[in-house]
Amino acid sequence: MAFEAAALHESFTKASLELAISQSAICRQIAGLEAFLGVKLFLRSKRGVTLTEAGRSYSRQVSLRLDAIERDTLQLMARRGLGGTLELATVPTFATRWLLPRLSTFTQAYPDITINLSPSTRPFLFSESSFDAAIYFGEASWPGTEARTLMREELVPACSPRLIAPRKKLRPEEIRQYPLLQQTTRPYAWRQWFDSLGLKFEGDMTGARYELFSMMSQAAIYEMGIALIPRFLIEDELKSGLLTVPVKHAFVSDKSYYFIYPEHKAETAWLQHFRDWLEDAAATYRKQVGLG
Repeated sequence: MAFEAAALHESFTKASLELAISQSAICRQIAGLEAFLGVKLFLRSKRGVTLTEAGRSYSRQVSLRLDAIERDTLQLMARRGLGGTLELATVPTFATRWLLPRLSTFTQAYPDITINLSPSTRPFLFSESSFDAAIYFGEASWPGTEARTLMREELVPACSPRLIAPRKKLRPEEIRQYPLLQQTTRPYAWRQWFDSLGLKFEGDMTGARYELFSMMSQAAIYEMGIALIPRFLIEDELKSGLLTVPVKHAFVSDKSYYFIYPEHKAETAWLQHFRDWLEDAAATYRKQVGLG
């Protein structure tokens, strides 16, 4: 605690005020820690103290662990020692449009298990995060993990009806006349869509790029271009007429959504419950839409 407070403020005086102990006690604790580690954590001068590079790196690691301890403590207090909590990193739009509408069935079946969701679009190391599992789109070859396939993506072109008015439908080659909205993590999506129709278009990778499908669907609604987007993410917009599919041709991606978790957590009871429920929900959806 003394080190964290001193590192946060880069001041032994402010640390002593925060912890309500003497400055000399802070100095002794820091000196003892440096002697134990064999590393200088602070540079001392007449103007005060500053973290060394080693001290700055150590401070980040300590802060992460203390944050995790605080979170675990609050969760234990909230649950009164019952059930468990799963920290899940997930593709944001998948979470809001597919997972959350179904999640209540899991919480009803397992009221003592809490699922905390955090957005993540990039691979990461579980050993360097507080996450227990992840839902990720792409490849599932993360080191030291197990993965379960959930579903592939059925990508359809979508745009505002006003963008192509007065027409309601386009021929596939006519899409090239409009701006093509791009998804940052799927740079070849439009090329694959054109290839699946036997078409070539040199401008298939040009156009505004968006990190999230939710951003891209909004851009399509505001007539900024045509988006290539998973159908399940825009069902509401299609039903309401905010978006339309100008060419009835879907492209099923060769990549999939996966549920990924560390091997050493595979036997954790609450993770097993969520994994089984998630696989069943995904299987039901695949059957409904004919994804196999």
